[in-house]
Amino acid sequence: MTSMDQSAMGKAAQVIEELMGLHPKGFDLSLERIIRLLAALGNPQERLPPVIHVAGTNGKGSVTAFCRALLEADGMSVHVHTSPHLVNWHERYRLGVKGARGELVDDGVFADVLRRIAAANTGQKITVFEILTAATFVLFSEHPADAAIIEVGLGGRFDATNVISDPAVSVIMPISLDHQPYLGDRVELIAAEKAGIMKSGYPVVIGHQEYDAALDVLISTAERLRCPTAVFGQDFSAHEEYGRLVYQDEFGLADLPLPRLPGRHQYGNAAAAIRAVKAAGFTVTEAMMEKAMLTVEWPGRLQRLTEGKLLPQAPKGAEIWVDGGHNPGAGEVIAEAMANFEERQPRPLFLITGMINTKDPIGYFRAFAGLAEKVYCVPIRGSDAMIDPVILANAAYDAGLIAEPASSVGEALGAIKETVGSNRPAPRILIGGSLYLVGDVLSDNGTPPK
Repeated sequence: MTSMDQSAMGKAAQVIEELMGLHPKGFDLSLERIIRLLAALGNPQERLPPVIHVAGTNGKGSVTAFCRALLEADGMSVHVHTSPHLVNWHERYRLGVKGARGELVDDGVFADVLRRIAAANTGQKITVFEILTAATFVLFSEHPADAAIIEVGLGGRFDATNVISDPAVSVIMPISLDHQPYLGDRVELIAAEKAGIMKSGYPVVIGHQEYDAALDVLISTAERLRCPTAVFGQDFSAHEEYGRLVYQDEFGLADLPLPRLPGRHQYGNAAAAIRAVKAAGFTVTEAMMEKAMLTVEWPGRLQRLTEGKLLPQAPKGAEIWVDGGHNPGAGEVIAEAMANFEERQPRPLFLITGMINTKDPIGYFRAFAGLAEKVYCVPIRGSDAMIDPVILANAAYDAGLIAEPASSVGEALGAIKETVGSNRPAPRILIGGSLYLVGDVLSDNGTPPK
């Protein structure tokens, strides 16, 4: 397998576009169609390496990244499935390489798998997400690896990934309100859906939970299924001490570097990953943990842009951060990270935000009240579901922020340059509110995930 060439990225995307024309785009939560399709493909989900299965409202991607970094720190080959992607469909599938970083799936290999799956489906009703999930199982079963980390797409109980009958460990990350039309409008209902990935007798790791109601549902479900369970704050923990990360569980204590992923919320994500990899049956040494903290990467989540085409459009010396977090829980942890940056190096904070209409913009913006000087609300390119920038600016205003619409990220950067002028410190700019917007920004900047 060779690194994916940007110029050869068309085949798989073309097949996916054709499939979208044939099948519904929306969510239709059920396992019947994926079970039928996988049976026609010879049940590849039964031929996987040990699986770390990850659910949660926030933190899924980060804990997945930490798990991958831990295992790769020991030279293991690790398959990784995440969703959604930021720029290219291929980002959803990283195939493990022994003794090296996993690589995004080769375009020709990906296109071939998609065509085989479409042929096996014989035109029957299916969602494109289910076809893409089937591709995960086919790819991961046909390429040997030491482990597979599979992130849930939506919910848990009826998510297409939930055909894994024998996970090495199920991981449930922080739960808050999101996707309420599909999962319920109370955290305990959402927790019940996420808990659906737990399998009787198989290990469970529960990450930091802000809501006791969610935690109670998760623990009671694990007890009912007789799952060996480790709970953040009870069985394992992590905190900062003298500029180091102190991790502790029933096996001992480790003094580690702070994770290279910024934000205090990453301490809990790192801890959950360490405990999950142990629960999955892998030996975790302090050397592995140390290397993982220094090498972990997760694009589009509090990622600082240090190069690319957008930087010259911003005020000279500006910090530009991108983050795809889009619900109130994500808003809180991102705002906390921005406040911590402000403590260390004061700069005026500006937001450039775009969101889609299934989200709670006021809940997201409320976390930044008193912290951000101004919000510029922008459209999301090519999205029928985007919130109109004028309506989004009104939501920011209702949350206590000064806001105005802008036609693009470039226009917003220019407006910030005018506002700041030459007499004030260079600003800190956060572009976010949607993974789709972050994907557009990384693409326009010439720095897509690799």
